[in-house]
Amino acid sequence: MTTFDEKLVSVLGKKSADALEAGLGLLTVGDLLRHYPRRYDERGKLTEIASLELGEHVTVQAKVKSGKKRAMKNRRGYMFEATITDGTNELQLVFFGTPAHVAETELLPGRQAMFAGKVGRFNNKLQLAHPDFEVLKDEAPDSAADRFAQAFIPVYPAAQGIQSWNIVNCVKQVLDVWDGVPEASDPLPSRLRSSRSLMPLEGALRAIHRPDSWAVITLAQQRLKWDEAMAVQLALAQRRQSAGARPAPACPPRPGEILDAFDARLPFTLTNGQRGIGEEIAHDLSGAHPMNRLLQGEVGSGKTMVALRAMLQVVDSGRQAAMLAPTEVLAAQHARSLTEMLGDLAQAGQLGGAEHATRLTLLTGSMSAPQRKKAMLEIVSGEAGIVVGTHALIQDKVTFADLGLVVVDEQHRFGVEQRDALRGRAREGATPHVLVMTATPIPRTVAMTVYGDLAVSALRELPGGRSPISTSLVPLAEKPQWLARAWQRIHEEVAKGHQVYVVCPRIGGGEPDDDGAEPPKEDASDRRPPLAVVDVANRLSEGPLRGLAIQVLHGRLPADEKDAVMRSFAANETKVLVATTVIEVGVNVPNATVMVIMDADRFGVSQLHQLRGRVGRGSAPGLCLLVTEMPDGTSTMERLRAVESTLDGFELAQLDLELRREGDILGAAQSGVRSGLKMLSLLRDEDLIREARVEAQQVVDADPELTAHPGLSGLVAGLLDEERAEYLEKA
Repeated sequence: MTTFDEKLVSVLGKKSADALEAGLGLLTVGDLLRHYPRRYDERGKLTEIASLELGEHVTVQAKVKSGKKRAMKNRRGYMFEATITDGTNELQLVFFGTPAHVAETELLPGRQAMFAGKVGRFNNKLQLAHPDFEVLKDEAPDSAADRFAQAFIPVYPAAQGIQSWNIVNCVKQVLDVWDGVPEASDPLPSRLRSSRSLMPLEGALRAIHRPDSWAVITLAQQRLKWDEAMAVQLALAQRRQSAGARPAPACPPRPGEILDAFDARLPFTLTNGQRGIGEEIAHDLSGAHPMNRLLQGEVGSGKTMVALRAMLQVVDSGRQAAMLAPTEVLAAQHARSLTEMLGDLAQAGQLGGAEHATRLTLLTGSMSAPQRKKAMLEIVSGEAGIVVGTHALIQDKVTFADLGLVVVDEQHRFGVEQRDALRGRAREGATPHVLVMTATPIPRTVAMTVYGDLAVSALRELPGGRSPISTSLVPLAEKPQWLARAWQRIHEEVAKGHQVYVVCPRIGGGEPDDDGAEPPKEDASDRRPPLAVVDVANRLSEGPLRGLAIQVLHGRLPADEKDAVMRSFAANETKVLVATTVIEVGVNVPNATVMVIMDADRFGVSQLHQLRGRVGRGSAPGLCLLVTEMPDGTSTMERLRAVESTLDGFELAQLDLELRREGDILGAAQSGVRSGLKMLSLLRDEDLIREARVEAQQVVDADPELTAHPGLSGLVAGLLDEERAEYLEKA
């Protein structure tokens, strides 16, 4: 019997099985059958070359327009160059050595073929260097090419060493011997399949790989989307129920205490959004079950103020609040800004402290031993009502006297294991309330699918007094002289007494990047490595920004050095700060008015939006310059133009979702692991996701552990294994 759990090596042989494992991580028959086609090409219908993106691995069907061979300049032998076309646009191919001889023989003008490779650029034209190819010849149906004689050619997500047409062969071999899924073993209950008119699983899997019409493709996709949507929503429903069943420290408001004193001295009026969400949080904190709330809001919408008022309510109840920041730079920044906001309300036990006051303590991993010991004593004794730090705060050896609330800033930078470590950290094994903050606005489908175990609140209204930010693209491919004007503008701003950020994608100088990755090497896409902070800072200080006080900031600097750099910038001693995305969130220097983002095409839409939120925070207007070498007409430039045209983060978040490839929201582009969501579209399937959420909640309400639904339990385990489930919370 050949089942889902059968190892591929026993069906396909070692060579093919090893290629599937190495390239795509596929080990079993089930893994391969759940590796769905990305799209379908109809035989004879050519792929749109204009849709190709620099640096992506593509599979295209195109016609050979011309080919020629010529001798290589610097070594013996010759190269073969071909031009392929979709009838409108052209793509260049180049082959060297032995592959050049094969290509010259096979790629004759007029022939159609499937080509697979990484899109590069040469002489400002898109190019595939050494692509794999399969000529679509008209042969007898029993020939090796009969897989292409069908009307539909499945195009699979592929990888180095295993191309789409190799996967077609492997799937065919597996389907020929697979025993299928008996209807009684179908993971979706018959009631659900019947009410939603869904195909049985076996029929859907066979149809998705070997379709005979667009109609059957649609039916198969609908069924497989339900599998994925139910797996995610069941997992989230179980998390919601598990969290709600735990006890939490009740922290009702206490009139006349620190929160009231803080509100009374506020020099401004809270926005309607801050006040309304503050009331929701106050109600949640008063309950005996843990609050799990996501607070999303525009850059500068005042999320920190909402969080501080929540922390003060908890302190008024005699408990402690902790704020977790993703970096030491941001933790130190939060500690300084919260202390300034509280004034004498943060000076409990000190001369000049207010009558009702608390103490704020900073704890980070790189503190000296005496500093750490003092901070730990303040935390364990309860002397510190508010504790700010990095993930070091939730290490086992950090003991709180009575932890009531944890505020997590930029939750996507924390793993599920770190968030789970908070459970049981309150007194008597209770679970603290959790408030998660993000400055990246989240489309509704993502909120339902990724943050579905959290209540979601959105701050859209900006406080008064924020200066406007204008954004301009600096397209070096068309307007190289504009970069000189950008550096001139920096001199003008500094002359007015203002300051500037220059942001780069990498650290450089041989250092690993902030995420721990090694500096990237030049690749076959003919695209230079991303610009680095260390290199750019040296170039600027010796060139266009000579004479200005320039410093660098990145995540690999020692903590005391990072703090010194930020203090110098905050004090207006440093005029230009060349930094990585370590300044992306939370950093608040109102005097900074200009940000130049180098290689802006290397950043995502939401990241660019967050970065530019660091300027225009004072009385002077802000300017963000997006510098890129990308040519016009690409989807990358479309993204950058969108950032240039609007300051609405919610609109940009939706656009970001539309521009991403399917699966990237929960896929390898962010997590480094395969995603369980290969079929479900967060853009197009909002109604289906909402319906699955309702169905899943009903199932979990009646059967929390899914003991009466072994098929659904297996679906959750199969599509959301431990690694993917962990990423689901990190996303």
